[in-house]
Amino acid sequence: MKVLLVNGSPNEKGCTYTALQEVGRTLEGLGIETETFWIGKKPIGGCIACHKCRDIGRCVFNDVVNEFRAKALTADGFVFGSPVHYAALAGNMTSFMDRVFYSEANGNGNKAFYLKPAAAVISARRAGTTVSFDQMNKYFTIQEMPVISSRYWNEVHGAVPEEVLQDKEGMYTMRVLGRNMAYFLRCQEAARQAGVALPEQEAPIFTNFIR
Repeated sequence: MKVLLVNGSPNEKGCTYTALQEVGRTLEGLGIETETFWIGKKPIGGCIACHKCRDIGRCVFNDVVNEFRAKALTADGFVFGSPVHYAALAGNMTSFMDRVFYSEANGNGNKAFYLKPAAAVISARRAGTTVSFDQMNKYFTIQEMPVISSRYWNEVHGAVPEEVLQDKEGMYTMRVLGRNMAYFLRCQEAARQAGVALPEQEAPIFTNFIR
């Protein structure tokens, strides 16, 4: 089993990375493979709603978004991390998430994310964590992904990695998150081995407030 740790910070090994690595060490200690995926520093354009993903099975802009989607197909679980920028997810991470999840839903039949567990990890110097945490979780729930919780909201505080390591409750929260993710993955594997069927699926219904 493998969990992708997605680092949405422009700093490759900053505070967000430090939090994700605490989750990763816990998972690895429990026999779950992890891989860290950094979205990088290059600007990531937002979704332009061109709907080309419906025709080609991926985002029309071939960049880090499609690189991640290819890896996501083989992953069993995900932890997405982002710093707080102006009381919300980092701009690049928001564009990344928008395009990943939209192109997956429209172009790939929800194969990469369907019923795979996911968790959000948020890093901030001081405030904006809970707003960003709520924002991140909405991506998971629209794709039928079980959301893995911890003993508290999955957040750490600090301006530099050394300060994050001093956030004892934050580090504790990351370890509990890792243990809960490992437990859920093992439960899923046990269900598969026992022949538990996946939920019945029906064709999606889309409406708006006019009709």
